Amino acid sequence: MNKKFIIASVAALILAGTTVVGFRGWNSSDKEIDELKAKLSELQRRDKQSAVLYSVSKQMEEIAYEQKKISDEQREEAEEQTQVANEMRQRSEEERQNAIIAQNNALASERKALDAYDMAEQQRLEAEANRRTAEALSYLALGRSLGALAITQFRAGNQEIGDLLSYASYVYTDRYHGDLYYPEIYQALSQSSQSMVDWSRHSDAVYNLEFMSQSDNQLVSVSSYGEIFSHEVNGNQLKTTTLFKDKNFDFRDVTIVPNTNTIYAISRNGSLYVKSGKDVKILEMPLVRPFNLHLCKDRKTMFVIGEYNIAKLDLATNTIVGTKNMDFKLVMAARINQLLVLFDDKGRMHIVKDLKDIETRKVPVTGQVTAYVASNDSSLQAYGMKDGTIYLFDQKGNIRKLVGHRSRVSKIRIHENRLFSSSYDGTINLWITNSDKVEPITLFSSSNWILYFNFDRSKNYLWLSDQKGNLSEVLISIPLMVDRIKHKLKRDFTQTEWNYYIGEKIPYESFLSKKGKEAKQ
Repeated sequence: MNKKFIIASVAALILAGTTVVGFRGWNSSDKEIDELKAKLSELQRRDKQSAVLYSVSKQMEEIAYEQKKISDEQREEAEEQTQVANEMRQRSEEERQNAIIAQNNALASERKALDAYDMAEQQRLEAEANRRTAEALSYLALGRSLGALAITQFRAGNQEIGDLLSYASYVYTDRYHGDLYYPEIYQALSQSSQSMVDWSRHSDAVYNLEFMSQSDNQLVSVSSYGEIFSHEVNGNQLKTTTLFKDKNFDFRDVTIVPNTNTIYAISRNGSLYVKSGKDVKILEMPLVRPFNLHLCKDRKTMFVIGEYNIAKLDLATNTIVGTKNMDFKLVMAARINQLLVLFDDKGRMHIVKDLKDIETRKVPVTGQVTAYVASNDSSLQAYGMKDGTIYLFDQKGNIRKLVGHRSRVSKIRIHENRLFSSSYDGTINLWITNSDKVEPITLFSSSNWILYFNFDRSKNYLWLSDQKGNLSEVLISIPLMVDRIKHKLKRDFTQTEWNYYIGEKIPYESFLSKKGKEAKQ
């Protein structure tokens, strides 16, 4: 090939390539243009959308700004309101505190006023109480004075004026809650009511008397002359029936079994009298000088006590079921918690639970014990002595020495807070055990030795016996005494008598018309 052919061929190839390339480039440029147009269109669309969004955003921004402005204004207003509220709350708190202070001041003033009122009222009450106390003491002193005047009038034989004085003594003492057992008052009431009746029945010393079961008007008495009498009380009358009489007997004690009313009486010669209905037996006891009977708690057996031995009796068969000898002398028998208690001549006491069960202890007082009582209700114990002294023990072991009798104490009884004692000096004394100072009140006085006394079931009457064979009934109930007296009154005080005995400054009152129903304050 020649050089020109080659050059032409190369040129043709180059041209063809250029043509192809140009065609492809043209074709490619057209597509790019289309793509650019599309992008431009998209950009234009987006630009429009952005413009819209910008406009919306601008509007939203303006709205947000307006809302922020409103919010700021509201916040500022809220802050102002909060500040106002705080100021109002602070002012309210200050006013509340001021109100509390004012209230406290008012309460303090009220308390001061109440305290002042209470103090004034207390002073008034104290003054009133002092006035009443002074008045009460004055009237109580008057009551005691009238009682003493009544006793003087009785001794002078002026019964009518004595009755008026004793009743007036009761009225003023009771009205002002005084002690009606004060000696002058009680003795005036006792004398005015004529509360004692005597009967001479036995030929010699009466050592015991007992009431029949469930009866206040039937009783049995025994004497050292061998007499056993039954009595029936009808007012001031005493109907007496002889059950047994033999001067060879010397009866020292009698016991009546409840419900059956079987009578047992023991004689110093060892004979035991037994009466059940109409059946009468005389049993011989193997004892040395028996002097006491003790009905056991079971009421089926009974101890018979002698000076040196005791026996146990079966009441169903009236046979001895056991005996117990002592190496000492027994001088007195009593009861403690329904058990037999024996006192010997060596200063000891023996509590008998059974013949084989006897507790021995030393008597807590010095001297010979002649009477003893132990109260289950008040836990008091009293020892009556040969010289007339009475030693009173309470449940804590505290001891009081009661001085009033001049000779041997023969019997002691306790009822509630009252202790009754009899003596060979011829008196029966009453002691108020819960008083600060226990002093005797003489219920009965005689020239004879009082050997024994007993109560009826109501505790309104006291029955006693002496060494001359006499029996006496003594009314000891103050309400019954007063009832008797007010029915005896025949007239009132005259004004002159009132002024003389009671006093001009004390308002006059009629005792006759009221019949004891004195005015209560």
